[in-house]
Amino acid sequence: MRFSTANTENPNKFNFVKKARYFFIFSIIITVLGILTLGIFGLNYGVDFRAGSSVDIAVKKDLTGQKTEIEKFLVDNDFGKPGLTVGASRVTLRFDEVLNPTKEKALKQGFAAKFDKDASAEVNTVDVEIAKELQWNALKAILVASIGIVIYVSIRFEWRFAVAAIVALLHDAFIVISLFSIFRLEVNLPFIVAVLTIIGYSINDTIVIFDRVRENMRFAKIKSKLDIARVVNESIWQTLTRSVNTVMTVVVAALCLLIFGSEAIKLFSLAILFGLISGAYSSIFIASPLWLVLKNKQKPKTAVKSSTVI
Repeated sequence: MRFSTANTENPNKFNFVKKARYFFIFSIIITVLGILTLGIFGLNYGVDFRAGSSVDIAVKKDLTGQKTEIEKFLVDNDFGKPGLTVGASRVTLRFDEVLNPTKEKALKQGFAAKFDKDASAEVNTVDVEIAKELQWNALKAILVASIGIVIYVSIRFEWRFAVAAIVALLHDAFIVISLFSIFRLEVNLPFIVAVLTIIGYSINDTIVIFDRVRENMRFAKIKSKLDIARVVNESIWQTLTRSVNTVMTVVVAALCLLIFGSEAIKLFSLAILFGLISGAYSSIFIASPLWLVLKNKQKPKTAVKSSTVI
């Protein structure tokens, strides 16, 4: 795989096409590490995707400094060591097993008596069959979204753009999934919503660059592969400011949700943040150079047949 551009390129401007091989290698390494991590550790599924009970307790007191005491209370009363999140106004427990009515009652009464008499608890239970169905439906949602994007981009542009776009957005989704696996963050239904949002954001940013590439190809005098590479590089530069400004404004909003939002949306905000950064990276450094690789494999008689290649 070799990238090069015409000698008329401005030497002071970063050449995205010429350096693309390094970004490809970096993404391949991250992908391999992600596969290894998922193979070894898997994902930390929440109650939404595995059988168990989720207990959300609304409290009037701030119990953030009493996490150790809550853990001891749970162990002493034979509730084991569930996943525990303590916020200023909410305590969340995640049990791997389904709590029966007797244990539910004992937990509510014991917690209220020891920590906050005004506490109110809500228990949500997911059985094994529902958990499996939710996992499969989540995979179907991502698959259907990806197929729809491929069909649309193939019709609106061409199949090479579609292949490059789908590789970029799957790259973004996989990066987020791998990071959640590495840091053992909980995967629940809001996480799936975040992944679908990331896919939509990533394809939107990628399409903007692809549209500029297509417009520039229409008016460029294409005589060699070097000319196509020059068009791709210039197209990325022409849309770079827009891409950076867009991602930065959304990153600020995601950071505010992460810092000031409730415990219920923190993991959602974190997934969005990971995806925004990965989406900007793949749109700029992966998608268009990958399209160029596919375009250069086109037969010469059709690749440079006229000035209107696409």
